[in-house]
Order: sequence, then structure tokens, then C-alpha cells
Amino acid sequence: MAGKRVLVVDDEKLIVKGIRFSLEQDDMQVDCAYDGEEALEYARNNTYDIILLDVMLPKLTGFEVCQQIREFSGVPIIMLTAKGDDMDKILGLEYGADDYITKPFNILEVKARIKAIMRRVEPKKANAESVKVVDSGDVHLECDSRRAFIAGKEIGLTAKEFEVLELLMLNPNKVYSRESLLKLVWGSDYPGDVRTVDVHIRRLREKIEENPSEPKYVLTKWGVGYYFMNI
Repeated sequence: MAGKRVLVVDDEKLIVKGIRFSLEQDDMQVDCAYDGEEALEYARNNTYDIILLDVMLPKLTGFEVCQQIREFSGVPIIMLTAKGDDMDKILGLEYGADDYITKPFNILEVKARIKAIMRRVEPKKANAESVKVVDSGDVHLECDSRRAFIAGKEIGLTAKEFEVLELLMLNPNKVYSRESLLKLVWGSDYPGDVRTVDVHIRRLREKIEENPSEPKYVLTKWGVGYYFMNI
């Protein structure tokens, strides 16, 4: 993970200090923010490989920060939450987070999650370069820059939303079970369950479908899974 750039956002300075110290031991570059507005400023003005984002922040909540970041960046985001409540985890995914860690956490778990995301993201970036562009109907994907367009207008997809759409578009009409998508996109070591897939499919439809309740691109094969209808 040497050379990776991380933004750590938490209003508890001792937590930030501990995370920063530990990540810098692995030769990672670490920036720190202590409230939601500061976090957004850092995210807009810099390029990060990953963001660790606390839910409970002054000025803007972590959910609000995550949602606004998703308007301009697909950088992987790990939410840090003091609650083990499933609703907080689901909300984090709804707002565009890629993973979550419940406080109190072990710094070794944080590092393991970062490494897992990096392992999944880097090969996908490399493999995507062999297929630069994917088109179907009004949907246009630029795989190398990881940008998505609908009818010529760019849309903001999270890292995982892009990866789900890319996988489905590269394999049109192939039905993937929720379990398969979870394993292929999030990795076999991801601690979440198939609800994660459902949340991302719903968010993806809201962004690319003219009528999300009657999708024409990302379709459901009832009792089996999801697939992309090539148009």
C-alpha cells in the first residue's frame, strides 16, 4: 500500500492521530479532516485512493459528505460508525459508501479492509484498459477513466456502482446471482451480505434508468439474479 493517499475524517483527534500514525508506518500518505465541510474541501481539491469517513461529524454528517463526494468522485469510501446498527450500515451504502467498520475497531482491521479494497480496485483498473469503451443504448462507459454517461451527460457513480455496471455491460444477457455479484465485485472476504448488491442495483437504476421502476437496462431474472439487456 506504499504511496497510496488516504483521507481520514473524524472529529476525535486521538482516533485520527492513531490511524494516521499506523498508516504512515506503511508508507501511505495521509491527510486529516475533523468536520464535514473540511472533508469536502479536501476531497474536492485532492485525489485520494481511499477515504475513511466517520458518520458523526460536526457541520455535515458523514452521510452528507459521502453523498456530496459521490457527485464528483468514485473514490472508495469506508464509513466509520459508532453503532453496530444494521440501519447505519444500509444508510452508508445508500449514500454511496463501499464498506463500513464499526467502532471501536482494531487498526489491523482498518488496514485489512483498505488492502482488500485496493486488491479489488487495482486489477479491475488494469483489466478495463483492454476494453476502453462500452456502449449500449444511451449508456456509455469509459473504462480507463471509470466515467459513465447517459445520453451524453456524465453521471456520478460510486466505485462499486461502476464495477457492477461494467461487469454486467461486458457480459450482456448473462444472469448473475446476488451471491456471484457480491463475490466478483466486493470479493470473497467482504463481510457484508447480498443486501449490499440489492442496494447498489437500486441506486444504479435510479441513475441510469429513465423509469427505475420499469428498467430497460439492468433487469431482474426473478429467483435467479440480475443481468444487463443490451440495446
